[in-house]
Amino acid sequence: MAVDYTVIVVYLAGMLAMGWWGMRRARSKSEFLVAGRRLGPVMYSGTMAAIVLGGASTIGGVGLGYQYGLSGAWMVFTIGLGLLALSVFFSARIARLKVYTVSEMLDLRYGGRAGVISGVVMWAYTLMLAVTSTIAYATIFDVLFDMNRTVAIILGGSIVVAYSTLGGMWSITLTDMVQFVVKTIGVLLLLLPIAVVKAGGFSEMKAKLPTGYFDPLGIGGETIFTYVLIYTFGMLIGQDIWQRVFTARGDRTAKWGGTVAGTYCLVYALAGAVIGTAAKVLYPNLASADAAFATIVKDELPVGVRGLVLAAALAAVMSTSSGALIACATVANNDIWSRLRGVAGADGEERDEVRGNRLFILVMGVAVIVTAIALNNVVEALTVAYNLLVGGLLVPILGGLLWKRGTVQGALASVVVGGVAVIGLMAGYGILANEPVYYGLLASLAAYLAVSLATPATDPAVLAAWRERLAGRTPETAGNSPVPVSR
Repeated sequence: MAVDYTVIVVYLAGMLAMGWWGMRRARSKSEFLVAGRRLGPVMYSGTMAAIVLGGASTIGGVGLGYQYGLSGAWMVFTIGLGLLALSVFFSARIARLKVYTVSEMLDLRYGGRAGVISGVVMWAYTLMLAVTSTIAYATIFDVLFDMNRTVAIILGGSIVVAYSTLGGMWSITLTDMVQFVVKTIGVLLLLLPIAVVKAGGFSEMKAKLPTGYFDPLGIGGETIFTYVLIYTFGMLIGQDIWQRVFTARGDRTAKWGGTVAGTYCLVYALAGAVIGTAAKVLYPNLASADAAFATIVKDELPVGVRGLVLAAALAAVMSTSSGALIACATVANNDIWSRLRGVAGADGEERDEVRGNRLFILVMGVAVIVTAIALNNVVEALTVAYNLLVGGLLVPILGGLLWKRGTVQGALASVVVGGVAVIGLMAGYGILANEPVYYGLLASLAAYLAVSLATPATDPAVLAAWRERLAGRTPETAGNSPVPVSR
C-alpha cells in the first residue's frame, strides 16, 4: 500500500498548495466568493461537474448499482437532468443578476424582506450538505489507513476548511478542477473498464444476475419521481449551485458550460451503476451496498491505480464539501449576520469583506466538523436538508423568475408554510417518507398563489429594476442589491 499512500498524500498536499496559491488571487469580495465572475467554459464546466458529483454520487451511486443494477443510475441521472435544466433555461439570467446569494435574488425580485427567512432555510440546507460530505471522509480514510472515524473526519474536514478559508472560491475552483480530472481518470477511465473486465464482461454479468438488474426502471417509478422532485428541482435552487453559476464569465459560458457539465453527469451516473452491477457479480453477499465501491477498489485494482481511484473518491467528497462550505458561510455572513446587524447596504462603509467572509468559512467549517462527528445518520440528515430546500424555497424562487404577479407576502408565506409543512409531515410520516416533500411542496405552492393574488402587486419600480438587472444592464458596482433591505 506504500505506493497508494504516496498517491493520496501527494494529492492532499496539492490541495493545500492550491489553497495557498488561491489566497494570492482573492483580493476582493467578488474574487473571494465568486472567483471574480471570470471563469471560462473549460474551468466552469469542470468545477460545476465536480461540485454536483460528490461522495453520494460516487460511493452512493455505485451502491445503488450494486442494489438495483442499471436503474441505480437514476439518482445521479436526475442530478444531471437538474443541471441541464438550470443551464438551458435559467443560468444566463441568474449570471446576469450579479448577486452573491439566492436570497439577494429574492430581495431584488420582491423588493426586500425575503432575505433573512429564506437565508435561514438555505443556510440549514448548505450546512447539512457540508456535514454529510464531511462524514464520508470516515469511509475513505478507513479504507486507506484503518483510521478512527473521528480522526478521519477531523483530518479530511480540516484540509477542506484550510484551502477554502485561504483562497475562497479561487482555491475551491482550482482544487475542483484537479478533482474533476482525478475523478474522470479514476472512475471513468480506470475503475469502470477494470470492473467490467473482472466481472467477465456484460454477457457474463447478464448471465449471473437477475433480469431486473438490467431493467432501466427496476428501481421503481415512485422512487424515480421522488429523485426528480428532490434532486432535479434541488439543482435549480441550491446556493451551492447558484454560487458556481455566478462565477461564469458570461451568459454563454453559464449556458453551454453547464450543459457540458450536466451531460457529463449523465455519463457518470451510468458508469457508477455499471460498476455497482459488476461488484454484485464479484461480491454477491456484501453486508452493505455502500461497501461495494471500497471493496472492488481494494480487491480488484493494482497498486498505484488503487491509490488513484481512492483519490478520485476523496476528490468527489472534497469538491462537494468545499462547495457546500463556502455556500454555507456566504449565506450565514451576507444573508443572516450582516442583515441582523443592520450593515447590509450601509452608505459606502469600507469593511474588509474578504477577511469577514474568510472568518465565516473558518467558523462554519469548525461547526461542520463538530456536527459531522456527532451525527450518525447521513441519509436522514441529507433528506431533511433537501426536503426543506425544495419544500420551502422552490416555489418562491421559480415563481419569482417565471410569474410577475408573485409578491413578497406570497414569497414569505410560501417559505414559512412549505417549511413548517415539511417539518410537521416528516414528524408524522417519518424523515425518509416521500409524503413530506410531496405535500409540503403543494402547500408552499398554494400559499404562494393565494397570498400573492390577495395582496397588492409588486411595486412597478421594483419590477423595473429587476428587469434591468435580468438584462445585465446594472453594473457590478451596484452592490449586493439595488433595493433597500427591510430589517
